[in-house]
Amino acid sequence: MADDARDLALVASCLARLTHPERIIDPHSGLRKLDLARYYAKVAPLLLKHLRGRPVAFVRAPAGIAGGTFFQRHPGGHAMPGVNPLPQHLYPGHPPLMEVATLEGIMACVQMNVVEFHTWNASKPAIGRPDRMVLDLDPGQGVRWAQVCLAADMVRAFLAEFGLKSWLKTSGGRGLHIIVPLIDQYGLDVVSILSRGMARRLAWTAPGVFVARRGDRHRVGRVFADYLRNGLGATTVAAWSARARPGLGISVPVAWDEVSGLGQGDRWSVANVDRRLNVADIPWRQYAPQSLDKALEAFGPALPQSASRMMMKP
Repeated sequence: MADDARDLALVASCLARLTHPERIIDPHSGLRKLDLARYYAKVAPLLLKHLRGRPVAFVRAPAGIAGGTFFQRHPGGHAMPGVNPLPQHLYPGHPPLMEVATLEGIMACVQMNVVEFHTWNASKPAIGRPDRMVLDLDPGQGVRWAQVCLAADMVRAFLAEFGLKSWLKTSGGRGLHIIVPLIDQYGLDVVSILSRGMARRLAWTAPGVFVARRGDRHRVGRVFADYLRNGLGATTVAAWSARARPGLGISVPVAWDEVSGLGQGDRWSVANVDRRLNVADIPWRQYAPQSLDKALEAFGPALPQSASRMMMKP
């Protein structure tokens, strides 16, 4: 109870000191900086489960999303309490990465006009060994929601052929994110190249549904199976993060049997998510790490000989 009281006091203090609370973040919905701050205060216990222990990056919108956004991977010139630099050796040759592990950190980010929170696929103790693989289903021009649902079901069945269970969340935009939790014993190069091979296999098997090439002209009428979330330094928007897009949609964990009824990837937004918070992460309650061995046997020839399949030392 004491912790709850401290958190409430912290939120009240942060909201009282919030600068420019009246600033319109999203002209489409009229949502203000204060609305976004209140949302993140409510969702912080859920969001922190997906942020803690991982390098994080931000999408910031100092003048609202209509005024332009920028992506931030490293600490800037303004200190944000609760946003901590990670050890330099985790990302050699680059400025330190960041971690947000507390409610104070989330609220400090909102004060600095952060709209989106993105995370790496690896945790800081095992930065070179991803503990998940992500396929981002990004629909091209002319793709209806029914085709996105079909694509998701096909990916789920495809992964199951290799003994892999997958979990799902809305992107907060137009598509869906398919998450495959992994035992963190495979090198980053293995997971990256394997995900690329899987995306290309999907596009080869069902070319009328999938494409594995970047560029809007390639994906007209098809769904881009975006495997690029699995490369070095790549990030994916965190579950429960808002998106810096018209409507301020939210990336929300969902059950497979819910998908067809959603109608769109931004079904929930800062304005309407309250009731969904009661569902929380229940759709992911059986989320558990898995072995890639069966998939590696099938895709082994596509992997470079230098890619280690064995456990890597930190």
